[in-house]
Amino acid sequence: MTKRTAYHIVEWTIALIGCAFLVYKLVTYDDYASLGESLRAMGVKQWSALVLCLLLMPVNMFLEAWKWRTLIPMSWRDAHYQVYYSKLAGLITPWRLGEYPARGLLMEESEWGKVLSMGAVGSATMTAAIILAGLTALLISNLQSPISNNYYLLVGALLLLLILALIFAPRLLRRWADVSHRLILLSTAQSFVRLACWCVQLALVLYALRCYQSPITIYQLPIYYLLVTITPNVPIAEAGVRGAWAILLFGSVNAALAGVLLWAINTLIPCLVWPFLRRFR
Repeated sequence: MTKRTAYHIVEWTIALIGCAFLVYKLVTYDDYASLGESLRAMGVKQWSALVLCLLLMPVNMFLEAWKWRTLIPMSWRDAHYQVYYSKLAGLITPWRLGEYPARGLLMEESEWGKVLSMGAVGSATMTAAIILAGLTALLISNLQSPISNNYYLLVGALLLLLILALIFAPRLLRRWADVSHRLILLSTAQSFVRLACWCVQLALVLYALRCYQSPITIYQLPIYYLLVTITPNVPIAEAGVRGAWAILLFGSVNAALAGVLLWAINTLIPCLVWPFLRRFR
């Protein structure tokens, strides 16, 4: 058996396991009644907001492909293919650790060191953007919440470690990839753009499901992503984590449905798109 055949076997094994997890998650979800009731109560404006949120899913994936091909030059087609496929691998691995190795699986073996190095840079810049936006929003909004001081210390320490890692990344990763501070700054800027897309999607789905007891402020959106990012979880349990934080932050039980629905739009749908996308590779 050739290496290429072995890679294809691994590729499809990951895809099948990921799809099995998706089926399991959909079958075992126990609140379809509440979701159906919320959907039936939506008016034209709410349905329009939900449709717009769905239409932003490929925009979200485009932004990730844009960022990925900035880190590693490649065609738009290959970037999209790798980004969609990596969603499946990320779904079945703790903290989405499988996403970048899965992208490497679709590239030449000689590129694996570069893929993992640039993957680390991409993850670090995305996390740094989420923390910076979330902490800034917390400070500006002066949000009253049950978040403990220990959480702030944890987030601050993590941000400091990320900044130090990114400062020294060109030297630490030079054996495998050509990383510059200019590239890191560009990747961080792209991460902020993608985070903005997430925030717009969140606002739309919250509006669609009427998930608010009082007007939602723009500051709550990046705070939500800060909370769901700096919370230990595995992707298959991520929907529950997102729903719990949504209830806490937005003060509505329906907010849990919004968190789950947005997770489905940005995670489950891209996973289901990959088998069709593969046919055009």
